[in-house]
Amino acid sequence: MNLRLAVDGYLRHLAVERGYSQQTVRAYRSDLAQFERFAAARGVTGTDELSLDLFRDWLWEGAQQELAKATLARRSAAVRGFSGWNAQSSDVAGAAPGAADPAARLRAPKADKHLPRVITRAQIDSLLDGLAARAEDGDPGAIRDVVVIELLYAAGIRVSELTGLDVDDVDVERLTLRVVGKGDKERVVPFGVPALRAVGRYLAVARPALATERSGPALLLGARGGRLGTRAVYQLVASLLVDLPGGGPAGPHTLRHTAATHLLDGGADLRAVQEILGHASLGTTQIYTHVSSERLKETYRIAHPRA
Repeated sequence: MNLRLAVDGYLRHLAVERGYSQQTVRAYRSDLAQFERFAAARGVTGTDELSLDLFRDWLWEGAQQELAKATLARRSAAVRGFSGWNAQSSDVAGAAPGAADPAARLRAPKADKHLPRVITRAQIDSLLDGLAARAEDGDPGAIRDVVVIELLYAAGIRVSELTGLDVDDVDVERLTLRVVGKGDKERVVPFGVPALRAVGRYLAVARPALATERSGPALLLGARGGRLGTRAVYQLVASLLVDLPGGGPAGPHTLRHTAATHLLDGGADLRAVQEILGHASLGTTQIYTHVSSERLKETYRIAHPRA
Protein backbone atom coordinates (compact mmCIF):
# COMPACT_ATOMS: atom_id res chain seq x y z
CA MET A 1 0.00 0.00 0.00
CA ASN A 2 1.05 3.58 -0.63
CA LEU A 3 2.70 4.96 2.52
CA ARG A 4 0.67 8.16 2.60
CA LEU A 5 -2.63 6.28 2.23
CA ALA A 6 -1.59 3.94 5.03
CA VAL A 7 -0.73 6.87 7.31
CA ASP A 8 -4.12 8.46 6.58
CA GLY A 9 -5.82 5.17 7.45
CA TYR A 10 -3.89 4.93 10.72
CA LEU A 11 -4.83 8.48 11.71
CA ARG A 12 -8.51 7.73 11.02
CA HIS A 13 -8.13 4.62 13.17
CA LEU A 14 -6.76 6.73 16.04
CA ALA A 15 -9.53 9.31 15.76
CA VAL A 16 -12.53 7.05 15.14
CA GLU A 17 -11.74 3.67 16.69
CA ARG A 18 -9.34 4.65 19.45
CA GLY A 19 -11.05 7.93 20.29
CA TYR A 20 -7.84 9.97 20.42
CA SER A 21 -8.27 13.72 20.84
CA GLN A 22 -7.83 16.07 17.88
CA GLN A 23 -4.68 17.46 19.49
CA THR A 24 -3.10 14.01 19.82
CA VAL A 25 -4.01 13.02 16.26
CA ARG A 26 -2.55 16.32 15.03
CA ALA A 27 0.74 15.55 16.81
CA TYR A 28 0.89 12.05 15.29
CA ARG A 29 0.09 13.52 11.87
CA SER A 30 2.99 15.95 12.14
CA ASP A 31 5.51 13.26 13.14
CA LEU A 32 4.36 10.78 10.51
CA ALA A 33 4.38 13.47 7.79
CA GLN A 34 8.02 14.14 8.62
CA PHE A 35 8.74 10.42 8.44
CA GLU A 36 6.98 10.22 5.05
CA ARG A 37 9.24 12.94 3.67
CA PHE A 38 12.32 11.21 5.06
CA ALA A 39 11.25 7.88 3.53
CA ALA A 40 10.41 9.45 0.15
CA ALA A 41 13.86 11.06 0.00
CA ARG A 42 15.25 7.52 0.24
CA GLY A 43 12.95 6.15 -2.42
CA VAL A 44 10.50 4.47 -0.02
CA THR A 45 6.87 5.15 -0.93
CA GLY A 46 5.14 1.87 -0.02
CA THR A 47 4.51 0.11 3.27
CA ASP A 48 6.11 -3.10 1.96
CA GLU A 49 9.44 -1.23 1.82
CA LEU A 50 9.45 -0.20 5.47
CA SER A 51 12.33 -1.57 7.53
CA LEU A 52 13.82 -1.31 11.00
CA ASP A 53 16.91 0.35 9.51
CA LEU A 54 14.76 3.05 7.89
CA PHE A 55 13.07 3.86 11.20
CA ARG A 56 16.42 3.87 13.00
CA ASP A 57 17.96 6.16 10.39
CA TRP A 58 15.10 8.62 10.82
CA LEU A 59 15.60 8.76 14.57
CA TRP A 60 19.37 9.01 14.12
CA GLU A 61 18.90 12.00 11.82
CA GLY A 62 16.80 13.66 14.51
CA ALA A 63 19.50 12.98 17.08
CA GLN A 64 22.09 14.56 14.77
CA GLN A 65 19.86 17.63 14.61
CA GLU A 66 20.06 17.70 18.42
CA LEU A 67 16.34 17.19 18.92
CA ALA A 68 15.31 16.75 22.53
CA LYS A 69 15.11 13.20 23.86
CA ALA A 70 11.43 13.72 24.54
CA THR A 71 10.89 14.59 20.86
CA LEU A 72 12.78 11.49 19.73
CA ALA A 73 10.77 9.35 22.13
CA ARG A 74 7.53 10.80 20.74
CA ARG A 75 8.66 10.17 17.17
CA SER A 76 9.55 6.60 18.07
CA ALA A 77 6.11 6.05 19.62
CA ALA A 78 4.41 7.48 16.52
CA VAL A 79 6.13 5.17 14.03
CA ARG A 80 5.91 2.13 16.32
CA GLY A 81 2.17 2.64 16.61
CA PHE A 82 1.79 3.12 12.88
CA SER A 83 3.97 0.15 11.98
CA GLY A 84 2.17 -2.11 14.43
CA TRP A 85 -1.23 -1.11 13.10
CA ASN A 86 -0.01 -1.52 9.53
CA ALA A 87 1.27 -5.03 10.23
CA GLN A 88 -2.01 -6.10 11.80
CA SER A 89 -4.35 -4.49 9.29
CA SER A 90 -6.08 -6.89 6.94
CA ASP A 91 -6.28 -4.07 4.38
CA VAL A 92 -2.54 -4.01 3.78
CA ALA A 93 -1.93 -5.07 0.20
CA GLY A 94 0.04 -8.26 -0.09
CA ALA A 95 0.29 -8.86 3.66
CA ALA A 96 -1.81 -10.93 5.98
CA PRO A 97 -2.85 -9.84 9.47
CA GLY A 98 -0.02 -10.45 11.91
CA ALA A 99 2.68 -9.83 9.30
CA ALA A 100 6.10 -8.86 10.56
CA ASP A 101 6.27 -5.46 12.23
CA PRO A 102 9.59 -3.79 11.26
CA ALA A 103 9.36 -1.24 14.09
CA ALA A 104 8.71 -3.80 16.83
CA ARG A 105 12.32 -3.60 18.03
CA LEU A 106 12.68 0.15 17.57
CA ARG A 107 13.95 1.97 20.64
CA ALA A 108 14.45 5.64 21.38
CA PRO A 109 16.37 7.45 24.14
CA LYS A 110 14.44 7.84 27.35
CA ALA A 111 13.19 11.35 27.79
CA ASP A 112 15.11 13.54 30.21
CA LYS A 113 13.22 13.86 33.48
CA HIS A 114 12.92 17.57 34.19
CA LEU A 115 10.73 18.80 36.98
CA PRO A 116 7.89 20.92 35.58
CA ARG A 117 7.96 24.68 36.03
CA VAL A 118 5.86 25.89 38.96
CA ILE A 119 5.23 29.50 39.95
CA THR A 120 4.59 30.67 43.49
CA ARG A 121 1.29 31.58 45.11
CA ALA A 122 2.43 35.20 45.38
CA GLN A 123 3.18 35.24 41.65
CA ILE A 124 -0.23 33.77 40.84
CA ASP A 125 -1.92 36.40 43.02
CA SER A 126 0.07 39.19 41.37
CA LEU A 127 -0.72 37.87 37.91
CA LEU A 128 -4.45 37.67 38.61
CA ASP A 129 -4.48 41.11 40.27
CA GLY A 130 -2.90 42.56 37.13
CA LEU A 131 -5.52 40.93 34.92
CA ALA A 132 -8.33 42.16 37.16
CA ALA A 133 -6.99 45.71 36.87
CA ARG A 134 -7.04 45.45 33.07
CA ALA A 135 -10.66 44.31 33.20
CA GLU A 136 -11.89 47.12 35.45
CA ASP A 137 -13.04 49.25 32.50
CA GLY A 138 -15.33 46.46 31.30
CA ASP A 139 -13.37 45.41 28.22
CA PRO A 140 -14.92 42.03 27.18
CA GLY A 141 -11.59 40.51 26.11
CA ALA A 142 -9.92 41.46 29.38
CA ILE A 143 -12.81 40.04 31.41
CA ARG A 144 -12.56 36.80 29.40
CA ASP A 145 -8.80 36.63 30.02
CA VAL A 146 -9.40 36.68 33.76
CA VAL A 147 -11.66 33.64 33.35
CA VAL A 148 -9.03 31.84 31.25
CA ILE A 149 -6.34 32.16 33.92
CA GLU A 150 -8.69 31.57 36.85
CA LEU A 151 -9.99 28.30 35.39
CA LEU A 152 -6.60 27.01 34.22
CA TYR A 153 -5.23 27.50 37.73
CA ALA A 154 -8.34 26.76 39.82
CA ALA A 155 -9.25 23.54 38.02
CA GLY A 156 -5.82 22.45 36.75
CA ILE A 157 -7.28 21.62 33.34
CA ARG A 158 -5.49 21.27 30.01
CA VAL A 159 -5.73 24.07 27.47
CA SER A 160 -7.75 21.85 25.09
CA GLU A 161 -10.17 21.06 27.92
CA LEU A 162 -10.55 24.77 28.66
CA THR A 163 -11.23 25.83 25.09
CA GLY A 164 -13.61 22.89 24.63
CA LEU A 165 -15.91 24.03 27.44
CA ASP A 166 -19.51 24.93 26.62
CA VAL A 167 -21.66 27.20 28.77
CA ASP A 168 -23.65 24.21 30.05
CA ASP A 169 -20.44 22.51 31.20
CA VAL A 170 -20.17 25.03 34.05
CA ASP A 171 -22.23 24.16 37.13
CA VAL A 172 -22.31 27.37 39.15
CA GLU A 173 -24.32 25.71 41.93
CA ARG A 174 -21.86 22.88 42.57
CA LEU A 175 -18.76 24.84 41.46
CA THR A 176 -17.71 22.17 38.99
CA LEU A 177 -16.72 21.89 35.34
CA ARG A 178 -17.52 18.99 33.03
CA VAL A 179 -14.47 18.56 30.83
CA VAL A 180 -13.52 16.11 28.08
CA GLY A 181 -9.89 15.02 28.36
CA LYS A 182 -7.56 12.67 26.53
CA GLY A 183 -9.24 9.76 24.81
CA ASP A 184 -12.57 11.63 25.00
CA LYS A 185 -12.81 10.72 28.68
CA GLU A 186 -15.20 12.95 30.59
CA ARG A 187 -14.60 14.02 34.18
CA VAL A 188 -15.98 16.57 36.64
CA VAL A 189 -13.51 19.03 38.13
CA PRO A 190 -14.08 21.47 41.01
CA PHE A 191 -13.18 25.15 40.96
CA GLY A 192 -13.23 27.88 43.59
CA VAL A 193 -15.18 31.01 44.48
CA PRO A 194 -12.78 33.52 42.82
CA ALA A 195 -13.15 31.60 39.54
CA LEU A 196 -16.92 31.55 40.05
CA ARG A 197 -16.99 35.34 40.40
CA ALA A 198 -14.90 35.72 37.25
CA VAL A 199 -17.16 33.36 35.28
CA GLY A 200 -20.28 35.11 36.57
CA ARG A 201 -19.08 38.53 35.43
CA TYR A 202 -17.99 37.13 32.08
CA LEU A 203 -21.36 35.49 31.41
CA ALA A 204 -23.26 38.60 32.45
CA VAL A 205 -21.13 41.24 30.74
CA ALA A 206 -18.44 39.99 28.37
CA ARG A 207 -19.84 36.95 26.59
CA PRO A 208 -22.98 38.76 25.35
CA ALA A 209 -20.71 41.48 23.94
CA LEU A 210 -18.46 38.95 22.17
CA ALA A 211 -21.19 36.59 20.94
CA THR A 212 -22.17 36.34 17.28
CA GLU A 213 -24.16 33.88 15.18
CA ARG A 214 -21.12 31.60 15.01
CA SER A 215 -20.62 31.39 18.79
CA GLY A 216 -22.83 28.36 19.41
CA PRO A 217 -22.62 26.93 22.94
CA ALA A 218 -18.91 27.75 23.44
CA LEU A 219 -18.09 29.23 26.84
CA LEU A 220 -14.99 31.21 25.89
CA LEU A 221 -15.22 33.34 22.76
CA GLY A 222 -12.58 35.04 20.66
CA ALA A 223 -12.68 38.58 19.28
CA ARG A 224 -14.74 37.48 16.24
CA GLY A 225 -17.25 35.53 18.27
CA GLY A 226 -16.00 32.02 17.53
CA ARG A 227 -14.73 29.55 20.11
CA LEU A 228 -11.49 30.78 21.66
CA GLY A 229 -8.55 28.85 20.20
CA THR A 230 -5.69 27.16 22.02
CA ARG A 231 -3.13 29.36 20.26
CA ALA A 232 -4.74 32.50 21.70
CA VAL A 233 -4.58 30.97 25.19
CA TYR A 234 -0.90 30.06 24.71
CA GLN A 235 -0.14 33.63 23.64
CA LEU A 236 -1.99 35.07 26.63
CA VAL A 237 -0.25 32.85 29.19
CA ALA A 238 3.17 33.30 27.60
CA SER A 239 2.79 37.09 27.72
CA LEU A 240 1.91 36.90 31.42
CA LEU A 241 4.72 34.54 32.42
CA VAL A 242 7.53 35.99 30.32
CA ASP A 243 8.63 38.49 32.98
CA LEU A 244 8.36 36.12 35.94
CA PRO A 245 11.60 34.75 37.40
CA GLY A 246 12.55 31.18 36.58
CA GLY A 247 13.20 29.18 33.45
CA GLY A 248 11.23 26.51 31.67
CA PRO A 249 8.08 26.55 29.55
CA ALA A 250 5.77 29.56 29.73
CA GLY A 251 2.50 28.06 28.50
CA PRO A 252 -0.86 27.00 29.93
CA HIS A 253 0.59 23.72 31.22
CA THR A 254 2.66 25.72 33.69
CA LEU A 255 -0.58 26.73 35.41
CA ARG A 256 -1.69 23.09 35.47
CA HIS A 257 1.63 22.09 37.04
CA THR A 258 1.27 24.94 39.51
CA ALA A 259 -2.27 23.97 40.49
CA ALA A 260 -1.25 20.35 41.14
CA THR A 261 1.79 21.33 43.20
CA HIS A 262 -0.15 23.85 45.27
CA LEU A 263 -2.83 21.23 45.97
CA LEU A 264 -0.22 18.81 47.29
CA ASP A 265 1.52 21.59 49.24
CA GLY A 266 -1.85 22.27 50.86
CA GLY A 267 -2.28 18.65 51.95
CA ALA A 268 -4.42 17.21 49.15
CA ASP A 269 -4.39 13.44 48.69
CA LEU A 270 -2.34 12.24 45.72
CA ARG A 271 -5.21 10.18 44.32
CA ALA A 272 -7.56 13.13 44.58
CA VAL A 273 -5.09 15.21 42.56
CA GLN A 274 -4.89 12.35 40.04
CA GLU A 275 -8.67 12.49 39.60
CA ILE A 276 -8.68 16.27 39.23
CA LEU A 277 -5.93 16.21 36.60
CA GLY A 278 -7.42 13.25 34.75
CA HIS A 279 -4.23 11.19 34.80
CA ALA A 280 -4.68 7.56 33.82
CA SER A 281 -1.68 6.55 35.93
CA LEU A 282 -0.84 7.59 39.48
CA GLY A 283 2.80 7.53 38.44
CA THR A 284 2.20 10.56 36.23
CA THR A 285 0.79 12.50 39.18
CA GLN A 286 3.68 11.53 41.45
CA ILE A 287 6.02 13.92 39.64
CA TYR A 288 4.36 16.69 41.63
CA THR A 289 5.41 15.10 44.93
CA HIS A 290 8.99 15.52 43.71
CA VAL A 291 8.27 19.15 42.84
CA SER A 292 6.88 19.75 46.35
CA SER A 293 9.94 18.10 47.90
CA GLU A 294 12.32 20.22 45.84
CA ARG A 295 10.44 23.38 46.78
CA LEU A 296 10.59 22.40 50.45
CA LYS A 297 14.32 21.77 50.27
CA GLU A 298 14.92 25.05 48.48
CA THR A 299 12.94 26.91 51.14
CA TYR A 300 15.00 25.18 53.82
CA ARG A 301 18.29 26.10 52.14
CA ILE A 302 17.24 29.74 51.91
CA ALA A 303 15.65 30.12 55.36
CA HIS A 304 17.55 27.89 57.78
CA PRO A 305 20.67 29.44 59.32
CA ARG A 306 22.51 26.11 59.32
CA ALA A 307 21.31 24.82 55.98
